[in-house]
Amino acid sequence: MSINTVEQIDDNVPVRHVLISVSDKTGLETFIPELLQTCPGVRIFSTGGTFGKITSILGEKAEGHLTQVSDYTGQPETQGGLVKTLDFKIYLGLLTETYNDAHQGDLKRTAAVPIDMVVVNLYPFKQTIAQAGVTAEGARGQIDIGGPCMIRASAKNFIRVASVVDPADYGRIVSDLKQNGGKTSLGMRFALAQKAFGHTADYDRAIADYLGGRTADEVAGCYRFQDR
Repeated sequence: MSINTVEQIDDNVPVRHVLISVSDKTGLETFIPELLQTCPGVRIFSTGGTFGKITSILGEKAEGHLTQVSDYTGQPETQGGLVKTLDFKIYLGLLTETYNDAHQGDLKRTAAVPIDMVVVNLYPFKQTIAQAGVTAEGARGQIDIGGPCMIRASAKNFIRVASVVDPADYGRIVSDLKQNGGKTSLGMRFALAQKAFGHTADYDRAIADYLGGRTADEVAGCYRFQDR
């Protein structure tokens, strides 16, 4: 397997396409309007409850800026939101490199777009297991799959993509965009990547610790078994 070695990048990257899918919707009321003001032509892809929240924030502006991920990928969400963003077009948009002709050809071939910013925070696993009486099945349902994948992909590609995991960072991201004419700086993207990988590491550690503290008998008690 060959690994790409990148030699040419842009310090400041225009934000034209943003994917937003968050459990914690704190701060979106301020962040979304400021994002549109700073990046007037931005296109936002979103899912589920986040899509509804952004629709309510944007009002009549939503039609020109907001797209369901399922409409973009051509694949409807599965029942319960089990699969929403695990799609080739999404990850192509996250991982492509600007000055790689083959990657640009893949974008054109699939009618995909480069995604310049990902705003994702994860299912509330820690909050769930802190509740009295939570079962292993209740905890299992709060193990996020698509979120960590998007965070890791965007953080890996910090040379082009901003990976945003904390609503507390919205203000400094907007400031960076304003300072750079609607573009993210490499310094900001790298700082966000550092935080993103710490975020997913903490999340996985919490899951591993919780599952490591359960027994198979305890887990089995959550279910009815059916012989086939």
